[in-house]
Order: sequence, then C-alpha cells, then structure tokens
Amino acid sequence: MNTVVGISGASGIIYGVRLLQSLPPRRTVVLSEAAGRIADVELGMSVADIHKLAEAHYANSDLFSPLSSGSVRFDSMVIAPCSTSTMSKISCGIADNLMTRTASVALKEHRKLVLVIRETPLSSIHLQNMARLAAAGVTILPASPAFYPMPKNVDEMIDFVVGRVLDDLGIDNKLYRRWAGKRPTGSRVSRRTAH
Repeated sequence: MNTVVGISGASGIIYGVRLLQSLPPRRTVVLSEAAGRIADVELGMSVADIHKLAEAHYANSDLFSPLSSGSVRFDSMVIAPCSTSTMSKISCGIADNLMTRTASVALKEHRKLVLVIRETPLSSIHLQNMARLAAAGVTILPASPAFYPMPKNVDEMIDFVVGRVLDDLGIDNKLYRRWAGKRPTGSRVSRRTAH
C-alpha cells in the first residue's frame, strides 16, 4: 500500500506522526509550513524528524512533485490533522499547494481520502464543507477519542483515533481495545466523575 500522509497546520500533529509510525510502507509525507512550526511547539520534533518516518517526502510548495499528477499511483491519502482551512480549500476545489493538490487528485481519481478534522466548535460553513466532501466520498474522521476502552493516558486516546483511521483504510491493527458490549472490570471512573 502506498499512503500519502498530509500534516496541516492544526494542533494535534501527533496524530500524523503516530499514523506514520503505524502505517506499513510505503509512506509519503507532506507537511505544511505551519505544521512544521507546530511540531516543534507540541512535540519538540523538527520537520527532518518527521520526514524520517516515511520513505518519501515533498515540500508543500512543490507542485512539480509526482503527487501532483493523477498518472502517478498512490492508494490513499490521509490528512492528519486536517485544519478547517485545508478542508475548506479541498471542498472548494482549491489546489494551491501540494497537500490540497494531492487531495484533489485523490478525489478525481476515486482514491481513498480521509480527513482527520481537529477543530471545535464547528461553524455552519465547516459543516457544509464536510457535507460536500462526504457526498464526494471523502471520509470525515474527527479526532474524537472514545472512552469505552478506558484509556489510561493521552497516548491511548491518540491510538484510538489513529486505529480508526487504519480501520477506514482497511489495515488491521491492535491500537485500541474494541467494543465488547460491557464495561471492563476495575473501572477507574469515580462516582463524582460519573455523576
């Protein structure tokens, strides 16, 4: 499988990083300029550090990249996190950088496109753009962790979202505990929290 991972300028760069760590080869990564700055603030990682997690990488300004052409095959694209600005551009057909152009290619070539939206609250404009993209076959996958797996830390909450992305791509994973229909024994939820 050849997966393109876009990391746009939204908080939650860890989602894209963890996805790169979890995907099988072949992985290609494209970071926006803002994502590079946020990666340093949130994770203490440089753009070069993130590039090392993939087999290939391209600058977001490189519209001459092979990813810009529908004649170059890739199986799927995930933008994680996906800013609402990037989502809106894709929804309107604006392809002014490599990330939005690659998403446009995925749409026109009927390839899998997943957007991990990390924004709250959402305006009616955001919701309209999501509806338009969903109608075009895009998977809108908000970064919304579940609590039934009883996460012990933030890493497990991140893994839940990334695991759901991998599920959507059809990639087997054990990143999170799946729903079993009952509460596990030894619940850590206090009475005060539950009420």
